[in-house]
Amino acid sequence: MATGKTMKWAKRSMAALVLLVASAVGSPVLAANVEVDVNLADYVSVQGVGGNLSSVGSDTLNNLMTFWAEAFRAKYPNVNIQIEGKGSSTAPPALIEGTAQIGPMSRKMKTSEIEKFEGRYGFKPTTIGVALDSLGVFVNKDNPVQSLSLTQIDAMFSKNRKGGAAEELLTWGQIGLDGRFAQMPISLYGRNSASGTYGYFKDHALFKGDYKDTVKEQPGSASVVLSVSEDLGAIGYSGIGYRTSGVKAIALAKKDGETAYEPTYENVLNGKYPLGRMLYLNVVKKPNEELPVLIAEFIRFVLSKEGQQIVVKDGYLPLPAQVAEQQLALLK
Repeated sequence: MATGKTMKWAKRSMAALVLLVASAVGSPVLAANVEVDVNLADYVSVQGVGGNLSSVGSDTLNNLMTFWAEAFRAKYPNVNIQIEGKGSSTAPPALIEGTAQIGPMSRKMKTSEIEKFEGRYGFKPTTIGVALDSLGVFVNKDNPVQSLSLTQIDAMFSKNRKGGAAEELLTWGQIGLDGRFAQMPISLYGRNSASGTYGYFKDHALFKGDYKDTVKEQPGSASVVLSVSEDLGAIGYSGIGYRTSGVKAIALAKKDGETAYEPTYENVLNGKYPLGRMLYLNVVKKPNEELPVLIAEFIRFVLSKEGQQIVVKDGYLPLPAQVAEQQLALLK
């Protein structure tokens, strides 16, 4: 039976499939405390599934897609799945050009991307939510900071300070750290513009402001996290599933003076963690027509109990059963 929190979350986040206010428990240790909804459907294999499947898109989803593909191929040995994860912005062109059947994205498609897709096919893409993620803000594990507000994050990363900060933040001492951190410069790491994570962080943490030129852009989420783990003064962002023991995901408040919330599953469902989102798979589906069986079965597997258990193992957060059912309905 769905809980009140699940109902509240589902109504708010899925009504128009807007970006979810989500968070995540990302490390393998913490992920063990997250259990999938017992009401999720078990996956039942069917006959006649085989062929080639190509996925092009999100780096955030790259590892998760790989794990899903491995488990799916164990059920269907005649299936071959190729996965490329260079950034969410590569998904729409691949779907439009027909070089991919699945386009993973860590953000919703932009209006311009949808228009190009519709210009090619005559209908809009079908966008299916498959997991939850918090966009984690990471510092080095030896940095004593425990929490920041989005106002402070904006003052670190953005030229414009649309979050309302009076001054830019350049050193850790400016947020109250002392000792060796008092004069230590804040070293900024982020993703490149091909990344959906780059765009999400820009919109939600920088209040649609512009990144500083001093942000060190990395080609992938793993690179961001590795850089932060090797730089004592660093701060960076990526999907929570890439967290390692060398970094710490800090609690976040929406504004200065407000309560900061840890990236826990509970704070996903109640919407308190301010940098959360749904992760998506996009497909080419003609209205009122069924997807090819290979694509449809892969998505059904992803949204099954087994598929969502893989979500947890990879450090992301599973969908409540009610939300998974809503997404499955999009295949009809």
